[in-house]
Amino acid sequence: MTTLTTTTTTTARTATVTTPDGPFTVVVDPDGTVLASGWTTDADALVGLTHPDVRPTGTTPVPDDDRAVAPALAAVRAYYAGDVHAIDAVPVRQVSGPYRAHAWDVLRTVEAGDPVTYTRYAELSGRPAAVRAAAGACAMNAAALFVPCHRVLRTDGSLGGFRYGLDVKRSLLAHEARHAA
Repeated sequence: MTTLTTTTTTTARTATVTTPDGPFTVVVDPDGTVLASGWTTDADALVGLTHPDVRPTGTTPVPDDDRAVAPALAAVRAYYAGDVHAIDAVPVRQVSGPYRAHAWDVLRTVEAGDPVTYTRYAELSGRPAAVRAAAGACAMNAAALFVPCHRVLRTDGSLGGFRYGLDVKRSLLAHEARHAA
């Protein structure tokens, strides 16, 4: 779950795995909690997405079997192998105000294969009129895939935006539609 904990990690561990949608990098703290992730090889860019209260002061690339990164990478591999729920239990730490932190937690409950609109996401987050705030939670999400902002669509059903491009978002939604149970 997303937390409001304000602990600063001195050095995070990073690793990149190949996926059908391109390289996917995780930035995790020493206990394996995901601080940032996305379809890039640029760990520094991912670190830049994190809130200053959890932003690491440095990163260390580690092998896939490093005890901190291995669980997150295993979940990514399992997700792409068809277990779209493998990402659900991976711990994530993001910091923001109370609404956004809550909205990120709610986003983790949106089922694979059943995307919602920004309007519905705002309703699920307990603030039906806060559609822009819900969209902002998606835009500020540093932990892509694990906090599945790709599962939120425009009211007309179109894809809307996605930091890693609409081709990746389209691919993720199609993958989840095929494998969701």
